[in-house]
Amino acid sequence: MITKFLLDEEEIPKRWYNVAADLPTPLDPPLHPATGEPLKPADLEPIFSKELIKQEASTERWIDIPEEVREIYRLWRPTPLYRAVRLERALKTPARIYYKYEGVSPAGSHKPNTAIPQAYYNMKEGIARIATETGAGQWGSALSLATCIFNMKCTVYMVRASYDQKPYRRSMMRVWGAECIPSPSDRTNSGRQIRERLPNTPGSLGIAISEAVEDAATHDDTNYALGSVLNHVLLHQTVEGLEVKKQFEMADDYPDVIYGCCGGGSNFPGVVFPFVPDKLGDKKDLRMVACEPTACPTLTKGMYTYDFGDTARLTPLLKMYTLGHDFIPPGIHAGGLRYHGDAPLLCNLVNNGVIEAAAFHQTEVFDAAVTFARAEGIIPAPESSHAIKPAIDEAIACRKSGQSKALLINLSGHGHFDLSSYDAYFEGRLEDYEYPEELVKQSLAKLPKR
Repeated sequence: MITKFLLDEEEIPKRWYNVAADLPTPLDPPLHPATGEPLKPADLEPIFSKELIKQEASTERWIDIPEEVREIYRLWRPTPLYRAVRLERALKTPARIYYKYEGVSPAGSHKPNTAIPQAYYNMKEGIARIATETGAGQWGSALSLATCIFNMKCTVYMVRASYDQKPYRRSMMRVWGAECIPSPSDRTNSGRQIRERLPNTPGSLGIAISEAVEDAATHDDTNYALGSVLNHVLLHQTVEGLEVKKQFEMADDYPDVIYGCCGGGSNFPGVVFPFVPDKLGDKKDLRMVACEPTACPTLTKGMYTYDFGDTARLTPLLKMYTLGHDFIPPGIHAGGLRYHGDAPLLCNLVNNGVIEAAAFHQTEVFDAAVTFARAEGIIPAPESSHAIKPAIDEAIACRKSGQSKALLINLSGHGHFDLSSYDAYFEGRLEDYEYPEELVKQSLAKLPKR
């Protein structure tokens, strides 16, 4: 039995797929934070590359990948698709379990898929430095790698909880020449205000975004880059799903269910968006499940409405599922999934019933991660393990029913920098946390009035 499906370097996609061309209903436009009017491309030029702004607004189905970007992609792409035969045997299931492994990138996750083109376009336009935020550190390390490749400077505001939990992620950033600052910090007005109001806060992605946007907006040589949420980010990530479709052809198979973890929404859309036309146009019987933590249940408990992308209300208003822009989740170990909102493109498809969502407690997620690691050998990141949990559940259900399904896990990164989290799991120090409905209501009550 073939258990590893590899593509040749020349089969790295030459175009990104833009799901905005195939949405069942039009995407609601972003709104200017001051006026509430639809955002104009010129409004974004103070902090974004012009080419990225063009991609953000595009409804073209296919967008060419620059050859300079494809050349760098060759450092790790195409990534492998594995048949998890040992996991299937351990679960005694007739299900066929596959996983797309993005942990082979230099940064150990899927994030360089968009970090490289974002740095490239900024470099081409003469930008010297990029400011950004990071949750668990995957995005910060990926952008540090990308700016290093293009001889640029990089400043990363890392959520305080993850800054403390994951010291080796910030070590990676420093190796690649970036500056890593715990957020909230005293470097920005927004950071200082939060520290004064909440001196012991674990921080949040919303706060870190505010700091990075403020940094970019107040320095002429600096632009801002985001590792999730925005349309152009999801566009770049579709290299994953485009490769997977070819690899499933090699396997002479097709997925019945696709699982991916979801924080702001980049790795999950990256793998599922190229399958959306199959479901909508070809009427394929395919389920696509976005997997999030119960501690930050954006898609499963949030409201579908316009909200700010950051705590300080500096960003445009986006139509998305949100828990409220001032939502600060607990410091769970899946730091990359602690965002109050989700990508508008993803939220559109969830709202239209094309994609579904589910939430899981962190101890059951680590249970699944250990089961996977002991069968397949790869130690998954806590974020990625949210996709493993429901796949194992479905495989067990197949065992009980005798039904064979093809299950695809997007394994978005390895957990080599998360071993302290695994120690906490083995020592019984992880606590399950379900964000209280009342606190969600309090945060949603502060949504901008329109």
